[in-house]
Amino acid sequence: MSGVLVINTDNTALHTVSVKHAIGMLVREVAVVEEARDDHAIGPYPWPLVLRLVRYVKTAFMYARAPGWTKRGVLRRDGHVCAYCGGRADTVDHLVPQSRGGPNTWGNTVAACGACNAFKADRTPAEARMVLRYAPYAPSRAELARL
Repeated sequence: MSGVLVINTDNTALHTVSVKHAIGMLVREVAVVEEARDDHAIGPYPWPLVLRLVRYVKTAFMYARAPGWTKRGVLRRDGHVCAYCGGRADTVDHLVPQSRGGPNTWGNTVAACGACNAFKADRTPAEARMVLRYAPYAPSRAELARL
């Protein structure tokens, strides 16, 4: 067996854990054995195949359309590549500057190198005559996890 399935109190599958982790959950009494292997035990516990949590775990955040905005997330999304020159990006640039009310959102920020960010200053890319190499977008949680 590669892992033990963990289900929520409403019987929705959450994830899999190792047998060692599953036994720890049983010892801490945060889960109960829902299904076990016949004639197999680990100490006083049956060999678990499926565990059910004792308390409900909210999972709504896992299904949100886009993850929350962070500077680290923007750099990961853009692969640490400057949106203006293609060099190594080490900061985040706001397309509509914060000084003009530009928000911290996925669609208003791109990764940028220090030189391009300083040159653009508090102007829009059009005002600074800088062309974006790619358009900003809101990544999915799965995409950010892959990066």
